[in-house]
Amino acid sequence: MSAVAPPTTAVGPQGTEAEKRKAIRRAIGAGSIGNFVEQFDYGLYGYMAPVLAPAFFPQSNQAAAVLSTYAIIAIACLFRPLGGTLVGRWGDRVGRKKTLLWTIVFMGVTTAMIGALPTYQQIGIFAPLLLLFLRVIQGMVSGGEYVGAVAFIVEWAEPKRRGYYASYASNSCFLGILAGAGTAALTSWLFEGPTLDSWGWRIPFLLALPLSAVGIWLRQRIDESPEFIRATEGGAGVVKAPIRDALRTQWRPILTFCGVSVMLAILSYTWVTFYPEYLTGTLGLPRWMALTSNAISVAVLIPLLPLAGTISDRIGRKPMLISGAVACIVLVPLAFWVGEGGTFGAAVASQLIYIIPEFFLTGIVTVCTAELFATRSRFSASAIAYNSSFSIFMGITPFVAALLVSSFDTIYAVWVYLAAAALLALVVVSTFMTETYRTHLGADKFTT
Repeated sequence: MSAVAPPTTAVGPQGTEAEKRKAIRRAIGAGSIGNFVEQFDYGLYGYMAPVLAPAFFPQSNQAAAVLSTYAIIAIACLFRPLGGTLVGRWGDRVGRKKTLLWTIVFMGVTTAMIGALPTYQQIGIFAPLLLLFLRVIQGMVSGGEYVGAVAFIVEWAEPKRRGYYASYASNSCFLGILAGAGTAALTSWLFEGPTLDSWGWRIPFLLALPLSAVGIWLRQRIDESPEFIRATEGGAGVVKAPIRDALRTQWRPILTFCGVSVMLAILSYTWVTFYPEYLTGTLGLPRWMALTSNAISVAVLIPLLPLAGTISDRIGRKPMLISGAVACIVLVPLAFWVGEGGTFGAAVASQLIYIIPEFFLTGIVTVCTAELFATRSRFSASAIAYNSSFSIFMGITPFVAALLVSSFDTIYAVWVYLAAAALLALVVVSTFMTETYRTHLGADKFTT
């Protein structure tokens, strides 16, 4: 593959302060739109799982059908390391911009195709197989989308404000989840009963096409990141084998990131995909109340994440991560206890407690996705790390959480699952992690 071309405009280190800020804002928008589309699809699929289940699986056992629908997410996410590694190699070889243009095209098309699939009643076993195939393609592509977008934003950002700017990548994910929740709730309200089950569920998935078109337009308007251009001498000095380089020189930060990010994956995807279904299926809350309470908590968290990023730019990433791990252990069981009140108010209150550890962790893990790795193989190294840990646990957590509650008849079994990951993160951050908030992006953070 050919190396990336130099940027076509002078915006970058040589531009005025106003030009730099404008370019950074455009980079944030271009990078974040793909995360939005990815999480819109993921959140929509998670929230609509009980509706999708009878469409793609036999209706004789609803619980088994819902578990199977979640299992498709888990299986698809197992392919994210492979896809993310391939996409990451491309990103380090031909550049961030060109790679991110293709990922958003694939995500939009495959999500829309889900809305056009025939059902189990129409083609039998081929229906879930086709659904699995599309989600595997999505998983492989999105395995490189998020880390590439974060790298792109961080490489454009001012060095002392990387945490703040990276928080917008996190926000785009939650905005996507919020949009997915809102769309699922609106769809459930507009198309109740047989209409929702027969064809109403298809409409939200088709919305991915116009969203992706907006993303393509935004990404075409921004240049390659100045940091990538600098590190590769205008694209002429790219690493020829970035995957091999990442595994040889970046294996310590890869393992460190894995040890930290599993905690956030379990925390986040228990909350945004499993908990609304628990409120409905186990506690008997109406579906629209469960989805609305979840949307309220997401909406509260979104404006707080830039504050968390700013704090981490002042005090460092490690103190924030340690605080978040402790909050996982202490506050999550309290949140579950409050939610057992079984009312709309209890559901909202429980999730407002739940977002406290999210505040400390989400944006910080996001910026570490880029900061832990050197520029020359950042895309490949972060894709390997992110998809070997976060993506896999993101995918299996709704299934594991449902299985734990079904097996032990208590949601506190899910807390034990999370607490084990939080304890691992505490050990890794305290013992092995190098502080990254004032380091140079191009440098190795660990000696090998």
